[in-house]
Amino acid sequence: MNILIIENEIYLAQKIVSRLLDDGHSCDYIESPNIDNLTKEYDIILLSTSLPSALCKSIIKRYKEISIIILLVSYISDETVTNPIKDGAKDYIMKPFIMDELVRKLYHYKECRSIKRELQTLRDYVKFVMSDIDTSDVLLPPSFPILIESNSQMCSDKLVFELSRKIDMPITFISLNSTTWQKQINAVQFKSIIYLTDFHTLKRNAKENLIKLIEDKDCIISSLETEVDFPHRKIEFNNNNQLITNTNIMTINDYVKLMVLSYQTKYPDTELSKKLGISRKSLWEKRKKLGIEKKK
Repeated sequence: MNILIIENEIYLAQKIVSRLLDDGHSCDYIESPNIDNLTKEYDIILLSTSLPSALCKSIIKRYKEISIIILLVSYISDETVTNPIKDGAKDYIMKPFIMDELVRKLYHYKECRSIKRELQTLRDYVKFVMSDIDTSDVLLPPSFPILIESNSQMCSDKLVFELSRKIDMPITFISLNSTTWQKQINAVQFKSIIYLTDFHTLKRNAKENLIKLIEDKDCIISSLETEVDFPHRKIEFNNNNQLITNTNIMTINDYVKLMVLSYQTKYPDTELSKKLGISRKSLWEKRKKLGIEKKK
């Protein structure tokens, strides 16, 4: 990590620098900084609150979005701890302190920041890949068990993600394609939404066993087919933008017709026939046979 130590007690600062260098970190040390000369970016800043409060406030304001700021304090007061933490510092450590305790704090907050960044990246990714799925007219109640019938697994996923955030419960993901799904369900010990996918792949007796198993559990089941005999609450939510549904196997002619209708305005016939793996003459014959009007 790249660490800046701002401390006017020279002996303490040298001791911190020595320990952090031994741990393989890069360190800069200054006694009383000029705020205008601070141009580098740091992972962590160790800031002594024995400096003037206005200077501490300026440093925190500049670095709070990009650095983890830990206060080095001689005594606890509003000026040395409460106000700086309100301004954006993460934590404090009282002088004198054991060096191992300081190092523990550094790694703790570094890990927290990494987890936070990863979580935000994953949230952004989920939002990005599901951006075309509109759930504004769909309400998934926090009543369990419940079955979601959909032509798109992603539609079900988005509903479950939204419910998880709404009721502040984690999700345990279990695929019913797994040969150990029963053991996985029984192994869930902490309170979470048990999200079971691929219900449509089970045989009738397996579905009946599953329904008995999850009667008293916080469980959501996802199926890509219509489930007539499911005894609990069901919600149907389909993706109208999905070109191919999951519930039926299309004939070759139906597939060609769908692809031509969907992409003939995007590609010229030469490229469209190449993508379909047929000749341009065959594409013309397909249009004639299937009654596909050519659009410009």
